[in-house]
Amino acid sequence: MDASILEKVLAEAQKRVADNTSSTTPCSNEVVTGSGHTITEFVGTAMGDTIGLVIANLDPQLHDFLEIDKKYRSIGFLSSRTGGAPHIMSADEAVKATNTEIVKIEMARDTKGGAGHGATIIFAAEDVSDARRAVEITLEAVERNFGNVYSNDAGHIELHYTARASQALEVGFTAPVGKSFGIIVGAPAAIGLVMADTAVKTANVDVVTFASPDKGTARSNEIIVSITGDSGAVKQSLLSAQDVGLAALETLGGKAASSSTPTLV
Repeated sequence: MDASILEKVLAEAQKRVADNTSSTTPCSNEVVTGSGHTITEFVGTAMGDTIGLVIANLDPQLHDFLEIDKKYRSIGFLSSRTGGAPHIMSADEAVKATNTEIVKIEMARDTKGGAGHGATIIFAAEDVSDARRAVEITLEAVERNFGNVYSNDAGHIELHYTARASQALEVGFTAPVGKSFGIIVGAPAAIGLVMADTAVKTANVDVVTFASPDKGTARSNEIIVSITGDSGAVKQSLLSAQDVGLAALETLGGKAASSSTPTLV
């Protein structure tokens, strides 16, 4: 379904809500349009089969199920089928730039992702404009953060770096907020293990999280390791892990191309 069709579907759904509630008075805390219905907005798409949406006034029942503080009436959210780590890195940029809070990050095993994960990320905000802007920033950053994802038919490797981790990385990977932080992913899992070992032997970094097929992943055939330390040490470790991981992956499955333009060089 392309963007124009989706927008038409959402518009029709909103019209039906308006028709069903036209005889009632909205609650005082509802964000409404001139026709009296709450706003659900399609924001955009990005690589990784990613869709971004906004709900201006989340239904109270869903607040409870999503375990979101009632003060946050608006949410912005994204779902992707591939590239969990690039999306979390992108969301980390968004939460730094907006008055939003990451309330949920879930990485699901998705068959379209080969050995890896997709992701669902929810931003909460008191103002719908903040929720919308967070989704926009994330969508804009996704392609850049796919730059250090290399894949072939046998698997993939990923390297991600930030000089200053924020709340999305804290929620998704237990990152120490404000510190340099890196993520190393290798699939099949054996490649991830040798990448992790190379990284921690290369420079003075600390392992923050370690996820394997049976622990910490959605049974995906990969190892995911996150590290922290001085900025230069984290970068050096990531580049060394990239070299050994790419060599192993290409030995297994041939040329592994970057998904966009590499940023970690």
